[in-house]
Amino acid sequence: MSDFAVQRERMVRDHIAARGIKDERVLAALRRIPRHLFVRDHLRSRAYGDHALPIGASQTISQPYVVAKMSEMLEVGKEHSVLEIGTGSGYQTAILAVLARRVYSLERIAELAHQAIPRMRELGLDNVKVQVFDGTVGWSEWAPYDRILVTAAAPKVPEPLLEQLAPGGTLLVPEGSINAQRLVLYKKSARGEVRRKEGEEVAFVPLLGRHGWKADK
Repeated sequence: MSDFAVQRERMVRDHIAARGIKDERVLAALRRIPRHLFVRDHLRSRAYGDHALPIGASQTISQPYVVAKMSEMLEVGKEHSVLEIGTGSGYQTAILAVLARRVYSLERIAELAHQAIPRMRELGLDNVKVQVFDGTVGWSEWAPYDRILVTAAAPKVPEPLLEQLAPGGTLLVPEGSINAQRLVLYKKSARGEVRRKEGEEVAFVPLLGRHGWKADK
């Protein structure tokens, strides 16, 4: 077993399972996806610590526990179509790809999207589409989606994303101020009614775009 594989197993055991993540499919996905491939070369020795790391363009790869927590809260089934807002390095994208039937991911920063795409190919994840676009308006071409995950902090949930959520679907988004947010889960009933439930406190980079924070803030 390689050093990275040992570190990955320790990460899942000590930072994920030990903190209450119980979904076996999520734990298996975290064991499978090599996080060190999603960070810069000089940071690979820190890839399996439970912390966020810079990936360039003032963005970060989320801490492993937060990736696991959001993946578990979203309850992604293998039959689901998922929209992800904020590809970043592609680590969360890859976890979703293991869990879902299909993943559509939007990233507004071209440099990051163009780095994430070959990582998906390298890992044999052929059920992912990545597009450079303003994620706050969603991706209507492939809507509706069974699950939507927003990986940046919004002042409130972007309305186009709720519109693109399928009846019976779930959307998870960090909502709040620029500096502090809570995970908020939206569930849409079969009749189209939406229920909102707040979860734990988090800290994400801001969601910039037409229905998010303005770029000059």
